[in-house]
Amino acid sequence: MDSYRGGMTNTPGTLSVGTRRVGPGERPLVIAELGINHDGDLERMHRMIDDAADAGVECVKFQSHVVEDEMIPNDVVPGNAEESIYGMMQRCALSATEEREVFAHAHERGMLALSTPFSRAAADRLAGLDVPAFKIGSGECNNYPLVRHIASFGKPVLLSTGMNDVSTIRPSVELLRASGVPFALMHCTSMYPTPPEKVRLGGITELGEAFPDAVLGLSDHTTSIYACLGAVAVGAAVLERHFTSDLSWSGPDIPISSTPEEFARLIEGADLLGLARGGRKEILPEEQPTIDFAYACVVTTKPVGAGEEFTVDNLWVKRPGTGEVVAKHYDELLGRRASRDLPADVQVAWSDLTPA
Repeated sequence: MDSYRGGMTNTPGTLSVGTRRVGPGERPLVIAELGINHDGDLERMHRMIDDAADAGVECVKFQSHVVEDEMIPNDVVPGNAEESIYGMMQRCALSATEEREVFAHAHERGMLALSTPFSRAAADRLAGLDVPAFKIGSGECNNYPLVRHIASFGKPVLLSTGMNDVSTIRPSVELLRASGVPFALMHCTSMYPTPPEKVRLGGITELGEAFPDAVLGLSDHTTSIYACLGAVAVGAAVLERHFTSDLSWSGPDIPISSTPEEFARLIEGADLLGLARGGRKEILPEEQPTIDFAYACVVTTKPVGAGEEFTVDNLWVKRPGTGEVVAKHYDELLGRRASRDLPADVQVAWSDLTPA
């Protein structure tokens, strides 16, 4: 869709991820979150990169974990996992060499590549890779020291906002504004999976009202693509969903992930909804051919002599809509008189009426 011009929203903010413009009037950017779905197996990561590219994905996203800078040893188990977050990250964290390798692979396949840094060291590593933008996860949304550090690199920021409200999001937004970086706010519910009634697409609208300079988006943790499609309809310009090559793989995020086939449908649907959203309720010039047959016009139902009064007995409305006096004017003709003889079943023109 090279000529894509999506429906405009009330959000003026725009940003660029590399050369890709993101915001009102642009195609929604659909990000495939590969995250830790590789489960510590680098071959799986490379397969996901290839499968995402084959599915038409524009942008893949990784997670950057430098565990010793990110967390202290702990035994906290996430709600969607069976092992501690510490053990999981030790097993799934990519080394600097591996991270460079997967970024290069994504670029070779013609895709944009982003990552979420979970610490200063991870952010510094990504800055060294000259990433086109930073993604900040929901858990770091109110981690203002880290937000400030990431913003200092001067790159666009996509900020997820799960587990936060407008009051806790605002300080991060002020940090981003002060740094002069364009930013997107990604509405998110940090439940795995997120049931439909907890998605709350109204949150996207609320973010747009509170932060009119933000690009809007959705980071989705449901089990289907429908929430993402709905998000586009209410103004989302960025969508993020977890991606897997195989739903039988192990990993805490696999149940909320989409396959390559489902991602292809998501991209197609997001494009179509981006084109469909917005606009105003008005008659389009392109509707004229339908108007010509579907509208009704005022017609005589009996012969009407010159000077005779138009009444419900000799006047009604019928298709086609090619006449001069359309049905909405019917009541205006009742009680008026004919200026000439009219046979039955002819469309009445304004000139067929005597002066009022």
